[in-house]
Amino acid sequence: MLEFALEAANRPFAVAIGLMLAIAILEGVLALIGMGVSGFFDSLVPDPDVDLDAPQSDIQGSGPDVGDSIIGQTAPSSTNLPSRILGWLCIGKVPILILLVIFLLVFGVAGYIIQGIVSAVFGTMMPGSIAWLPALVVAIPIVRVCGEGFAKIIPKDQTSAVESSTFVGRVATITLGTAKRGMPAQAKLTDQHGLVHYVMVEPESESEEFGQGTSILLIEQSGSNFIGVPNTSSALTDD
Repeated sequence: MLEFALEAANRPFAVAIGLMLAIAILEGVLALIGMGVSGFFDSLVPDPDVDLDAPQSDIQGSGPDVGDSIIGQTAPSSTNLPSRILGWLCIGKVPILILLVIFLLVFGVAGYIIQGIVSAVFGTMMPGSIAWLPALVVAIPIVRVCGEGFAKIIPKDQTSAVESSTFVGRVATITLGTAKRGMPAQAKLTDQHGLVHYVMVEPESESEEFGQGTSILLIEQSGSNFIGVPNTSSALTDD
């Protein structure tokens, strides 16, 4: 059995299962110390409710200060293909880490089952460079079905897609990299429920840089990233 699982033809599926286990273990360990990677994954994916092809005049204010964003407002109906795909996969309704774990598990198991059937019928397995495709075809609709199921049981106000707009005005701490204008870095913040989130942040000014450990105040959401300024008040913390 182990020999079959580690066959070169089954390498994509072994990697998928191994990655799924590694993510599960990492999330479990980090959860014990009050951290997590779910929010970080969510921050890398744009809100599927926002039309990524919408012209600037549709997503910015039309008043005197046209640069002000209208955080919390979304296009009523997105016609953007990537947005439709993300919405179809329930991204934005369910934390992306859950969907990723489901995908890796189903992709790996489906691949092994397909290879087992092919081996039993034809006496040999498909090359891994081909076998991944039918496994992917099987996995994607199952991810959607499972995502819809989780979306029904997970409170909507607990998903990062709903809560992301409330991060504006909160304090975050840079945890990885150096944030520069146009080059966001990872930052950690704690929401009103005491949950830890990881977001990507860049400074408001071209001349500013935020190094690791810098406390910043989030002042604006820009797509899936946030704009921040140095936190100069000792009364404001990310706890």
